[in-house]
Amino acid sequence: MDVVFLSRLQFALTAGFHFIFPPLSIGLSLFLVIIEGKYLKTKDLQYKEVARFWGRIFALIFTLGVATGLVQIFAFGNNWARYSRFSGDVFGSALGAEGIFAFFLEAGFMGIMLFGWERVSKIAHYLSTIFVALGAHLSAVLILIVNSWMQTPAGYKIIGEGMDARAVITNFWQMVFNPSSLDRITHTVIGCWLTGAFLVLSISAYYLLKRKHQSFAYISMKWGLIIASISLVLQLISADSTARGVAKHQPEKLAAIEGIYETKARTPMAVLGYVDADEQKVKGITLPALLSLLVHRDINTPVTGLQEFSKKDWPNSPVIFQTYHIMIYMWGLMVLSIFLGGMFWFKNSLGRAKWTLRFLLISVVFPHIANQMGWITAEMGRQPWIVYKLLRTSQGVSSSIIPAYVIGSIIMFIVIYTLLFSLFIFLLTRKIRQGPEEEAQIYRNSTKEKR
Repeated sequence: MDVVFLSRLQFALTAGFHFIFPPLSIGLSLFLVIIEGKYLKTKDLQYKEVARFWGRIFALIFTLGVATGLVQIFAFGNNWARYSRFSGDVFGSALGAEGIFAFFLEAGFMGIMLFGWERVSKIAHYLSTIFVALGAHLSAVLILIVNSWMQTPAGYKIIGEGMDARAVITNFWQMVFNPSSLDRITHTVIGCWLTGAFLVLSISAYYLLKRKHQSFAYISMKWGLIIASISLVLQLISADSTARGVAKHQPEKLAAIEGIYETKARTPMAVLGYVDADEQKVKGITLPALLSLLVHRDINTPVTGLQEFSKKDWPNSPVIFQTYHIMIYMWGLMVLSIFLGGMFWFKNSLGRAKWTLRFLLISVVFPHIANQMGWITAEMGRQPWIVYKLLRTSQGVSSSIIPAYVIGSIIMFIVIYTLLFSLFIFLLTRKIRQGPEEEAQIYRNSTKEKR
């Protein structure tokens, strides 16, 4: 195994594990803003207890997100020094802003959000919750701007030659609003809302199955269903816009995602199957002309096939075809979850619908799988470029590292991340078993002791 493959594997491992936590915290932050807003409007103390409980879950997730996110920064210098030199002027500004503005905004107001319930006014506390949510979303936006620039570079010029060549910003706003940034930001943030909503639905379903904290569970379930329903519709619209943007700006990526090798009219879209790279075709169930219709709004306009591009620039179609379709299947399972949950909710019989509650209980994994598969599709679909059409991945890796070092770090990360995830599951499970009433009582007791 060469150092390029190992470095990619290491980054996929660390980034994939990290990507478990930010979508949860971003999604929960939106939920907290809505729930605390309802508390201010209705003065109903049940909403306060709901907000307090989910705020503590948010804090646990945020902590793990910070701990795992720091690793990414070091990876740029250790494994991807050439890439860092080439793109440093671009991603340095956005990532610096993320650290200075977004992270400190989120972390700075979190203390008030968690511990300020009885210490500051209701308005001040609500503003702190809004600022935490704003910081969480701003962090995602700034990181996605950098990643989108890697997909569709804009607002730059190349100075220097050979190993000394690097991209520098010539127009900051063109860099920010590069051709794919708005689509990617929208699509990812909506995915985060779904991730948070389905965590709420899963834990609420657990309480209803156990017949514990039912008032809390019904409030959480109601708003989880509302957020998820709206987000699923928005995600479908966003997916259409994103796919059409990919067809325009990265046509070989779309061709690889759909397993399209030959350019021809009435391009079909695969529903289920696999890519046979040797025969250069998809084997499975396809719908004639559907891809042409979705991409061009015309069944006779062909979608560009991989054969139109140099073979050395082809992404790994057999892999990203599967990851892309798994993402779509997860969206379908989420729709099914919300349909079943909503149906029994409107019948006022959700608490008795045990199989639906069990399905909602396991539905927490659907958005996570969709997020991971979507990330793999987007990143592997850009290959063999680390910066599209400017810098190949093989050119971005550090020249001073050897395979043994990277293998050692991969083993270390697997061990550490296994322990971290085990700790996360243990702490999350303990908080769930304690429940909202116990959480609130613990807080009240600790406050009395301090007084």
